[in-house]
Amino acid sequence: MKIVLAPDSFKGNMRSPAVCAALAKGIRQVLPAATILSVPMADGGEGTTESVAAATGVPLQHVPATGPLGQPVQAAFALLPDGTAVAEMASASGLELLRCDELNPLKTSTFGTGELIAAMLNAGARRIILGIGGSATVDGGAGMAQALGFRLRDAAGNDLPPGAEHLSRLATIGSDTIHPRLRDCAILVACDVTNPLLGPQGAVAVFAPQKGATPAMLPVLEANLARLATVWKKTGMLASVAEPGDGAAGGLGTGLRAFCGAKLVSGARLVADAVGLNQALEGAQLVVTGEGCSDASTSFGKLPAVVAELAAEKGIPTILLPGGLRGDTKGLEQVFAGVFPICGGPMSLEDAFAQAPANLERTIRNVLSLWLAARR
Repeated sequence: MKIVLAPDSFKGNMRSPAVCAALAKGIRQVLPAATILSVPMADGGEGTTESVAAATGVPLQHVPATGPLGQPVQAAFALLPDGTAVAEMASASGLELLRCDELNPLKTSTFGTGELIAAMLNAGARRIILGIGGSATVDGGAGMAQALGFRLRDAAGNDLPPGAEHLSRLATIGSDTIHPRLRDCAILVACDVTNPLLGPQGAVAVFAPQKGATPAMLPVLEANLARLATVWKKTGMLASVAEPGDGAAGGLGTGLRAFCGAKLVSGARLVADAVGLNQALEGAQLVVTGEGCSDASTSFGKLPAVVAELAAEKGIPTILLPGGLRGDTKGLEQVFAGVFPICGGPMSLEDAFAQAPANLERTIRNVLSLWLAARR
């Protein structure tokens, strides 16, 4: 019997390779002879690079980069045999790199993300998959562009320093000195956010407060992104900043389109393709997926639903093992053959995190025991 394990990470608790390991341990106790194929998954956010590396067996490559406030950090990417490089902007420009008292989206920059892209280009990448979840920035990708050789200048011809606060002085963008391989590399952005760049549903209004923006910062950040958008349009780099995903990662979604010619696509499907999930599903009798918390939105394009859809195309049932369930989850029953939250009862988040490996092992063991009994 072949069982494919394709979970997302349990955000803030376990990365998907660890989830796979716990599930496999439980399965072995019921089906010791089963063929278990672990395909750690991610949707472009936390753990994407690690998941792809684990699923494909390639090593992570670590490179020095400039953190969101200029501090040195170690970013990482995985280079697949077909020339596809996979990385997360968060490893260079993410919230996880800053303390709570350091958050300030007027001063943070995506410069390190540009350095990470340059490192992948220098390693020979012909295609880049970039996850853009978890950013600490609201600079529209300006810092990234500067690291890749774009010249962002004020009216006097002076180069702007990195940081969103300086975009109010932006007058011109020069591209004569960009990385020589940038135009020859296809960049796909793993992004499931659909917000535009500007306005009440834009990057500033919706996401900037969680990056540390005070009420006084919000109109400044909005005006500065609007200034960047005006220059993009004036120079013919973009016609619109209202495409789905333009507001992701503090406007980095738009910046990647403008500066790099990138295409924004579903993160879950992009990762599924990169790790070869379709091939892994061949000949399987059961698929197990999971995530930290499932709710009604899970059935609308989130990673577990994408896994279930791909499995359904091959006639394979998928069961969902979330850390917890929230709200009306009747729609999940239309997507999954079964939904089994792993927590055994009320408990604190701290206890849920600590007990997650054991709870995953116990739940899959019990589910499979029942499934085998039903098959008899």
